[in-house]
Amino acid sequence: MDKFTQLTALAAPMAAENVDTDQIIPARFLKTIHRKGLGQHVFAAQRYDEDGQERPDFVLNQAPYRQAQILIALDNFGCGSSREHAPWALLDFGIRCVIAPSFADIFFNNCFKNGILPVRLPREVCLALMEDARLGANARLTVDLERQVVVTPDGAEIPFDVDPLRRRLLLEGLDDIGQTLIHEKQIDAFEARRAEQASWLPSITEEVAK
Repeated sequence: MDKFTQLTALAAPMAAENVDTDQIIPARFLKTIHRKGLGQHVFAAQRYDEDGQERPDFVLNQAPYRQAQILIALDNFGCGSSREHAPWALLDFGIRCVIAPSFADIFFNNCFKNGILPVRLPREVCLALMEDARLGANARLTVDLERQVVVTPDGAEIPFDVDPLRRRLLLEGLDDIGQTLIHEKQIDAFEARRAEQASWLPSITEEVAK
């Protein structure tokens, strides 16, 4: 997955609580295991009317927020059913960071595994950031994961906490598979020793293939 170090981007304000995963990506779009293309369906019920036309009052349909890479929301973002398609859809739309007072646990964990940084900030701070975001094209925030601060358009710095391991994995762009591949040489060496010392056993590759 792509590294997350520092992001300076447009922020879209979504002043809603309890935004669930079915709002983020409705269940009818979960038939695919491919991540590409899900961005067109993110927030489908809010973005489109019954005829498939865009609703002009929805924030992500408005210029300049079509290009937003940061989403600012309210409490309990990502609640509801467990579906990894939710961060997939946000990422495919272009969202790399979600800022909210709180997140549902499974969604929160899935964000880190897919290269999205979820930032917890107090509700009053999120509301203030939404006011900044309503400045439109000038509403650019900087989310600096290395320094663990959000920098507002006027230069104020807001610190945030993040688990040290998750921070390192995002900085290095490592998902679960990437973490395993770090040890590729050791895995290959173990496989070679195993084949030499216990040649009567099937190889690990053959076991996985079954």
